[in-house]
Amino acid sequence: MFRRSIVLLAAVLAFSPGVAAAGASAPAANPYERGPAPTEQALLAPLGSFTYSTVVVPRSQVTGFGGGTIYYPDDTSQGTYGGVVAVPGFVSPEGAVAWLGPHMASRGFVVFTIATTSPFDQPTARGKQLLAALDHLTQRTPDAVRKRLDPARLAVTGHSMGGGGALYASGARPGIKAAIPLAPYNQDKTWNEVATPTLVVGGSADQIASVDKHARPFYNSLTGARDRGLLNVAAADHGDFTQENSITGRYAAAWLKRFVDEDTRYDQYLCPATGGPGVTEYSASCPLS
Repeated sequence: MFRRSIVLLAAVLAFSPGVAAAGASAPAANPYERGPAPTEQALLAPLGSFTYSTVVVPRSQVTGFGGGTIYYPDDTSQGTYGGVVAVPGFVSPEGAVAWLGPHMASRGFVVFTIATTSPFDQPTARGKQLLAALDHLTQRTPDAVRKRLDPARLAVTGHSMGGGGALYASGARPGIKAAIPLAPYNQDKTWNEVATPTLVVGGSADQIASVDKHARPFYNSLTGARDRGLLNVAAADHGDFTQENSITGRYAAAWLKRFVDEDTRYDQYLCPATGGPGVTEYSASCPLS
């Protein structure tokens, strides 16, 4: 009887003119939600559901970094997309982060994989180049890119010293929505000034930027970030993060979807902080603010 009364009350309210008008004007629960409902299989796949195009940005046309390649979804029917800039590590070319372009653009992001001004740039320099590339992405890219990009929803990622640079960039620019340092290397181990939701990713077989000496100290120092995670990928060495990796891609895509797109459909893939196949360790603060 109680359940029937609730149903009848809902029906009455639905046919009330005042309530109907209010309901019609109510905004969508999440205006940034893009793409189909996620599944574990889809997150582990190399590509998502969006087709994408690319545009090359020559070094001669930029300031503060070494040029790069922009990957952007073809679909314009779902509104604008969040942006992600990725920088490689020490003595590495743009190609070391190129896999992130298709991986994330096909999931509904505008992705800018960049080259550095010098292969020997240190983490701070790489972080400053991430910021310069974010500015270029939002202000000086072709119309086809800018009309798809939401300049208020941006993220950074990078490999090795580029991962250390991602920590610097998110600390220097608090408006960044998400950061994903991959096998990050930085002599500075204290990042309590970072408030950006940050997923630190390391590999259990990494002898260059080991989890114990780099990723875990970074994670532990992120006391200013309400949302933070530490992913230790089983048997992954330093070079494994320069190519398509289903475990890294799964967590990184879910992190960007959750904190750049504010898509709570991805909560289940990040919290509670339990590991799974291919994962040595996964820890997370899990408030999902």
